[in-house]
Amino acid sequence: MQTLAIAGGGAVGALLRFWMSNGVYALLGRSFPYGTLAVNLTGSLLMGILYVLLLEKLALGPMARAALLVGLLGAFTTFSTFTMETINLVEAGEMMRAVLNVALSVALCIGATWVGVLAGRTL
Repeated sequence: MQTLAIAGGGAVGALLRFWMSNGVYALLGRSFPYGTLAVNLTGSLLMGILYVLLLEKLALGPMARAALLVGLLGAFTTFSTFTMETINLVEAGEMMRAVLNVALSVALCIGATWVGVLAGRTL
């Protein structure tokens, strides 16, 4: 049953990632991995909030946690896409953009997760 919960959450997360990243790229273009950065930042914030809510505040069962944290957010966040886009920037000779992508992704996503944890604890 838990496997089905993860699969269902993963299907929703993958669709949300696709829609959000394409929406961001439509607004800002593809000269920088804005869509992936936006998805990873949002996913990090949601991970912090949902982790606290599901484990500390609401104490929902393992099925709900698996569906939301492993399935939905696991499919929504795009670390593998982030790494490939960074390699593509390096191979295109865009070292500054590659370094900027890594620095922004790491710093902002860790910050977003921390803000999410703090926000989850105040709810």
